[in-house]
Amino acid sequence: MNACILQHVGAIEMTGVLMRIFSFSLVSWLGPASPFLFVWILNTIDAIILSWCAILKKDRAYTFLNVFWIMVGVIGILRAGNIIH
Repeated sequence: MNACILQHVGAIEMTGVLMRIFSFSLVSWLGPASPFLFVWILNTIDAIILSWCAILKKDRAYTFLNVFWIMVGVIGILRAGNIIH
């Protein structure tokens, strides 16, 4: 699996970046009417994708940034899903 990801890392990273742009664009366009749970789920999935790519590429700074976004995303999902307040 990792070899396949490395073979297509550019396209996979671009997909993750486009997912992040799309999720934050929704918030910008829709404001308070945004589907926040969807946005946080999408943002967390793209952070997982980008973290995996960064780990395979041994890019510590990018790994740290995206693992941080995974943690933020999990908190966002829990808050948007009214699991924590």
